[in-house]
Amino acid sequence: MIPEDDPSRSLTVANPDAPGTTHVSLVGNTYAMLISGEQTNGRYCLIEMRVPDGGGPPPHRHDFEEMFTVLEGEIEFTFRGEKHVVPAGTTINIPANAPHNFRNTSGAPARMLCMCTPAGQDEYFLRIGDVIEGRDAPAPQLTPEEQAERRKRAADLASRYRSVFL
Repeated sequence: MIPEDDPSRSLTVANPDAPGTTHVSLVGNTYAMLISGEQTNGRYCLIEMRVPDGGGPPPHRHDFEEMFTVLEGEIEFTFRGEKHVVPAGTTINIPANAPHNFRNTSGAPARMLCMCTPAGQDEYFLRIGDVIEGRDAPAPQLTPEEQAERRKRAADLASRYRSVFL
């Protein structure tokens, strides 16, 4: 049987340029938190990722599914050691626990959507990144000490958010 509608939950309309959208600067990328785990009762989160040329996270893995849709540009994904160039219009799914990373090697900015199921990655990014004014706001200029502190914080919190860096 399907449960009754829960009127305490409301419609979510997400736009990365809407006032109130939280933007996070993280390792040179800008992430817009479009739909949070709080809004979906932890079922998933949706993040818009703006990745400059050369941008992307280090190799890692986690125990949740991660789906990417490239909206603009192209991204090189490394999945279990094999490289895949993914152009705009393409969607890929990274199975839970699989080693992977991505890098923008296209020579131009790229933009994609990332859905994580279940949610939690949104909270992790907010805890390890720097909130900025909007998608076009510059990344904070961090000192070497601040950069080291961000890396340490990411490593220290990774297990809490079911992730490990490789």
